Amino acid sequence: AGCGVIFAPYRLENVQIDGYDVVVNRPKAAAYRAPGGTNAAFASETVVDELAEKLGMDPIEFRLRNAVREGDRRADGPEYKRIGLIETLEAARSHPHYTAPLTGKHRGRGVATGFWFNWGGKSSATATVNRDGTVNLIEGSTDIGGSRASIAMQLAETLGIPYEDVRPQVVGTAGVGYNDVTGGSRTTFGTGWAVYEVGKKILAEMRQRAADYWGVPVEEVSVANGVFAHNGESLSFRELAGKLDTPVTASAAVHPQNYGPGFGVHIVDVEVDVETGKVTILRYTAAQDVGKAIHPSYVEGQLQGGVAQGVGWALNEEYVYDEKGRLLNA
Repeated sequence: AGCGVIFAPYRLENVQIDGYDVVVNRPKAAAYRAPGGTNAAFASETVVDELAEKLGMDPIEFRLRNAVREGDRRADGPEYKRIGLIETLEAARSHPHYTAPLTGKHRGRGVATGFWFNWGGKSSATATVNRDGTVNLIEGSTDIGGSRASIAMQLAETLGIPYEDVRPQVVGTAGVGYNDVTGGSRTTFGTGWAVYEVGKKILAEMRQRAADYWGVPVEEVSVANGVFAHNGESLSFRELAGKLDTPVTASAAVHPQNYGPGFGVHIVDVEVDVETGKVTILRYTAAQDVGKAIHPSYVEGQLQGGVAQGVGWALNEEYVYDEKGRLLNA
């Protein structure tokens, strides 16, 4: 991942990236929030800051002049579709934090840009309409960050019913179709897409049931905001569900390919105790290209959690080994 991340935010006419997996006699590495990406971004963003300083340029202005746009190619090949890096850089530059005076000894302000690919992957889902108008949703993506809620919201919106009427369940492998791993920032998008397709199928079947109830062709039944209508008559989703003689259920499996990457621009003010080396964070601002925020408060929580995790990684977390390579602080 580091090879794809390291120069992803910048337009480079000539670039070559060589990546190596290095085998060492240390504990096994595993995924930890954008594995490999943070390390690569630290290296590249440090170089970008050094270049801006040598040129006497504002670090955000330097990034804006070299930022990728729609149609540019990433350093490792793929062409960018619609992206929001320019917008995040401009948002950071215009934020009061960036222009606020920074006074006091041993204080500094840093800025950095980050990138992640995101992913589609394979997902499956199933839903069933209950007689009381609620809907049981079965999916197989483990909820590690609020995805169960965001996926249920997508089904509710597709059906035109309240979010509270969707009852999501995450089940085991035998209880639902195939799902790829929960990771790579794919779940709300990939499994959400599967649920969207499920919702369309349910809505089509419910429309047919409404037509059967009224004894009219299905083409004469309209549906909007969870209400089925024909010639002045109407039934809500809940009312129609109560009239079902046989259950309505639907399943879908998807493998979306047109996923978009995400960018972020963060600003931080710190103070350093030159005697002890202690770093105190004074202020932190994050401008993030998140696409469509399905569950805005959960998205904010993800940003806050990512910042807290990054701060911990940068300032507090470390493997300490002795001269024989033995881990001392496990």
